[in-house]
Amino acid sequence: MKATKGNLTKLETILKELGFTTRYEKGNFHAGYCIVQHKKIVVINKFYELEGRVNCIMDILGGIQIENPEILSKESLNIVENIKNRQLISEN
Repeated sequence: MKATKGNLTKLETILKELGFTTRYEKGNFHAGYCIVQHKKIVVINKFYELEGRVNCIMDILGGIQIENPEILSKESLNIVENIKNRQLISEN
């Protein structure tokens, strides 16, 4: 997936459909996600360039176990499946 503003918006939409809140914060840390008191939060370093933001969200989506895929729109589900398939191919 190319690092474009449109693709970043699509990835953020997927996170929102999955119930995650996306926050861009400054600090000396790597992006990631956490669950705090049943609140799903994705925190990404606000100093990351567009490509870094897209790659971080793709990594996060590739590692998330989606329990109810029916909550995603068809487009979102296709994007997540493509991300997971690419990760499987790169691991082999």
